[in-house]
Amino acid sequence: MSNEPERFGILVLPEHVEGDDPVAAADSAIRSAVVDATGRQGASGYPRYVGDGVEADIDPTTRAVEALLVDGAELDYGLTVRVVDADRL
Repeated sequence: MSNEPERFGILVLPEHVEGDDPVAAADSAIRSAVVDATGRQGASGYPRYVGDGVEADIDPTTRAVEALLVDGAELDYGLTVRVVDADRL
């Protein structure tokens, strides 16, 4: 049995948003999504999570996003992504 999280929240933020406060980050997000584990590994080798038009390979230990598509496209310059607990959204 895997102990990887089954669900994460994804926040797409302007690059200038700083700090670790998830509430402030959620308030600044231009897009948010709740993604669920698919049980598959992405091309990066990390678990794949999908939902709300977002596909992400996420390292569940560090919460680093190793690959990301939003509505089938990569993020535009000037945008960044943050992983939060799904119940924060």
